[in-house]
Amino acid sequence: MPLPSRVTDLTSFDLLRSVAELGSIGRAAQAHGMSQPSASERLRTLEARVGVTLLERTSRGARLTTAGQLVAGWAAQVLERAADLDAGITSLRADRQSHLRIAASLTVAEYLLPAWLIALRSVSPDTATVLSAGNSVHVAEQVLAQKADLGFIESTDVPAGLASRVVAKDELVLVVAPGHPWARRRRVTAAKAAATPLVSRESGSGTRQAWEHALKAAGITESAGPLLDMSSTTAIKAAAIGGIGPAVLSVHTVAADIAARTLVRVEVAGVDLHRALRAVWSSGRTPRGPASDLLTIATRSLTDRADRR
Repeated sequence: MPLPSRVTDLTSFDLLRSVAELGSIGRAAQAHGMSQPSASERLRTLEARVGVTLLERTSRGARLTTAGQLVAGWAAQVLERAADLDAGITSLRADRQSHLRIAASLTVAEYLLPAWLIALRSVSPDTATVLSAGNSVHVAEQVLAQKADLGFIESTDVPAGLASRVVAKDELVLVVAPGHPWARRRRVTAAKAAATPLVSRESGSGTRQAWEHALKAAGITESAGPLLDMSSTTAIKAAAIGGIGPAVLSVHTVAADIAARTLVRVEVAGVDLHRALRAVWSSGRTPRGPASDLLTIATRSLTDRADRR
C-alpha cells in the first residue's frame, strides 16, 4: 500500500515540531543541521501539501497555528514509530555485523585462516565466526548462494558472479615416499609426471585444477587419471607416505613432512607450480564489517610476507 502523498516527508513534520519547541524557524533549522532558507522552504512546501496554514511568522519568530498544533501532535506519534523502526534496523545491522560466515578451501582453512582469525579477534572481539571448509567449487557455491559472506579459493579461475582479490601465494609440490624410485632422482619430466596416476584430490578441488592447469601451460594436453580420489589432505599425505603413489599438494600442507623426511619433494621439470590463493565475494556486494576486516588482514599478510623477502 503506497504512503499517502501528504505524509511521505517525515523530516518536514519533525521540523514543524522543532519550531513549536524552539519558537523560531532559525533555531529549528540549526537543530536539524540545515540553513534557515532551506527550512523555510520545506515548511512552505509542507503547508502547501497539507492545504492549511501551519505557522504564524512574526518578527519575533514563528509559532504554530491551531491547525499546526494538531498536525504536529498527530505527527509526533508517527515520528516516534519511525524512530523505533530505525532503532530496530540499527539493531539488526549490528547483529548481522557481529556474525561472519566464511567458506574456505581446505589448505586455506587449515594453514592460513587460523592466523587471520586470531588477528581479526584483536580488532573485532565480539564477532562470532562460522566456518565451512570444502573444495573451491563448494566455496564458490556457498558465496554465490549468500550462505557465506566471504570465501577463499585455490582454483585458477574465478567463477562468474564473484569478485576476487589475491590474498596469498602458494606453490604445489610433487611428493613421494622415501622408498619411491623418484625419491633418489628428485626430479622428473613433465611428461612422466603427467603419465603417472597420482593420489589426488577430488574433482572440484582447487589443487587438482591448478595441477591440471599447470600441465596444460607446459604443453601437456593429456594426463593419466587419478590413482585414488580423496577429499582429505591428511588422507592423501598418509597414502603418499605409505607408498601408494605420488601426490601433488600445497607446500603449506607438506612442509613439515618434507622436513621430517617422511615425504620427499620431487621437482617437475618445465612446469610452473606457483599459484595465487584468492578471497571471493558476491559481485556488487562489497564486504563490510568483519568481512572487510578479515579481507584487509589476509591481504596485509601477503604484503608482509613480500616485505620480509
